[in-house]
Amino acid sequence: MSHTPSTGERLHGLDAARAMALTLGVVLHASMSYLPFPIWPVPDAETSSGAYVVFFVIHLFRMTAFFVIAGLFAQMLMARRGSWGFTKNRLARIANPLFGMWWVVFPAIVAVIVWKAAIDNGGALPTDGPPPPPLTLETFPLTHLWFLWVLLIFYAFTLILRPLARLIDREGRMADRMATLMVGPWTPLIPAVPLAFALNAHPQWYPMFGVPTPDYGFVPNTAALVAYGAAFLMGWLLARRLDLLPRLARLWPLFLLVGAAAGGAAFHLSGSLQPVLEPMTDPAMKTTLAWVTALATYASAFAFIGLCVTVFSRSNALLRYLSDASYWTYLIHLPLVMAAQVLALDLAAPWWAKMGLVVAMVMAVCLITYELLVRHTFLGKALNGRRVPWRKPRETALQPAE
Repeated sequence: MSHTPSTGERLHGLDAARAMALTLGVVLHASMSYLPFPIWPVPDAETSSGAYVVFFVIHLFRMTAFFVIAGLFAQMLMARRGSWGFTKNRLARIANPLFGMWWVVFPAIVAVIVWKAAIDNGGALPTDGPPPPPLTLETFPLTHLWFLWVLLIFYAFTLILRPLARLIDREGRMADRMATLMVGPWTPLIPAVPLAFALNAHPQWYPMFGVPTPDYGFVPNTAALVAYGAAFLMGWLLARRLDLLPRLARLWPLFLLVGAAAGGAAFHLSGSLQPVLEPMTDPAMKTTLAWVTALATYASAFAFIGLCVTVFSRSNALLRYLSDASYWTYLIHLPLVMAAQVLALDLAAPWWAKMGLVVAMVMAVCLITYELLVRHTFLGKALNGRRVPWRKPRETALQPAE
């Protein structure tokens, strides 16, 4: 959903933020094959510290920005459809793709890993590998689809707490006042405080990864719940006062400066170009890293959103299309990235050329399949709330995506 509930005006800046964050996600996963340390199932011989810088910067803010946008659109949908309509919409648009596409995405990821293992074994499948771990609630591999699972958790809490909130704040004046007070130069500091404590308390925190993503298990780690829950809540409150969005957007240079300074400090303290690949144990250093990482996370996320809202305030056909295609691309891109990385292994090219080729191939496949299989079919309605006809009638207004 990318429209204001009152006027139907499309929020073009948030369309752009969603499209660009999606593309950055493909770049992020593409870069992991070229990191100077082996943490990815498809490591390439061409590695570089530059790939790690790309990874670190994108990973710092991207998912936090996504949750701010998700919270904003969730509140708009709730205001428009009510609790029951909201529940039906989220089950159809979030739960169904999560539990439906996992059975496609995860086997595809496993297939690529097996393919890579066969290449490393001279063309034959190895027979002496360890057995796969048992699937439990703690070990279930959500892969990159963890984002949808965490969203469902937040939606559930929203539905549970909303009646209590309405009982306490029947006319919403308190929530509106909170939204007003949270917008200012201090905006990133508000959620950074609880996140800093959560990161410092996380027993297995790797500072180089920022917020630990909950890609395994149905019970997310506390740091992720705090980080993304705070972002979701701030987006929810901001949706109640969309008139404050331009004010927030105008602060993007300040947020960018703070994010760059704090992010640079986090990058340096976590080992710079040679990060420590083990949990942080030094109490004083861990506390310092927790605070600068938390501040950098939110400052960079709000800088990104504010920049998109400022620069892309008008309709842009390309970004609008990429925004429409973003959900489909998000769902299918990871096994495609890994397969493209395998295909690029033997290319005699520098790491940045290989990574660029991987991104180009994956985006081409995602956009072509979106156009042919999704946008104009029942899948388009399932994912985006509407099916775009192959030929749109003249003078017919485009229905809002929800």
